Amino acid sequence: MDTLAGVAELDRRFGIPGVASVREGNGAMPRVQITSSLCEAGMYLHGAQVTSWKPAGSDEVLFLSAKARWTDGQAIRGGIPVCFPWFRAKANDPQAPAHGFVRTRAWQLESILEEDDAVVVTMVTESGEHTRHWWPGEFRLVHRATFGSQLKLELVCTNTGTTPLRFEEALHTYNRVADVQHVRLHGLDAVSFLDNTDSNKEKAQRGDVAIASQTDSAYLNTRNTVELSDPKMRRRIRLAKANSLTTVVWNPWRDKASELRDLGEGEWTQFLCVEASNILDAAVHLEPRQEHRMTAILSVEKL
Repeated sequence: MDTLAGVAELDRRFGIPGVASVREGNGAMPRVQITSSLCEAGMYLHGAQVTSWKPAGSDEVLFLSAKARWTDGQAIRGGIPVCFPWFRAKANDPQAPAHGFVRTRAWQLESILEEDDAVVVTMVTESGEHTRHWWPGEFRLVHRATFGSQLKLELVCTNTGTTPLRFEEALHTYNRVADVQHVRLHGLDAVSFLDNTDSNKEKAQRGDVAIASQTDSAYLNTRNTVELSDPKMRRRIRLAKANSLTTVVWNPWRDKASELRDLGEGEWTQFLCVEASNILDAAVHLEPRQEHRMTAILSVEKL
């Protein structure tokens, strides 16, 4: 879907006057734009990626790079990319796209609905010739985003094949912060984590998570809610989740950020990724015709 006529047809079929519309976004990519009494938000069909969420009376919650790439086959730097069916590099294929293939392809818009005062956007992608090139699994993947005073994300995978699936998944949320060096992440004290900056050695968290260097940590057996306190923005972002057993915390810091061509100078200070996920030993095993649903709920309160 890359023409104005196609975008207009999507808007005719799915738009809700005065609340939600389908418009041509960056790179001429279709974007669902939401303007309701509860929030302003945006979600691209490219990667089924939420790129903006601004609850009424609040600042923008999500970081989006000024140098983000808006082209087919490229991931959008910022917002909430969907990682599936593997996380980071594919273990047995260094040529495979990092974090899987669904974040760099166009999804299908299935519906835009109003529920109370919230707006629910549902997008779908399925296995096919392109996905089988990288991964043999047969699947149907749904990303359902409910935009309101909270942002609720549901990632639902159905095994449509005849053999079991094993996959990793993550909602790679870029939380916008004033300065990552001055935020604190609460709720992970005493939790074991694998430090990917130190050969994935297992360590134990002591107190709140503070960011003072490159950070790429997978916290294990985590079901609890975490809270990101940002004193400079005078707010707290809360992540609650369900059917997620790992929480990934990531920031590239200065040196690693300089290697990322789609990240602007100094932008590494403006975000901290805190991700509902199932990765490594928490990868999902799914039998034929079975369904797995991972949920993440973001909310914001003032400090």
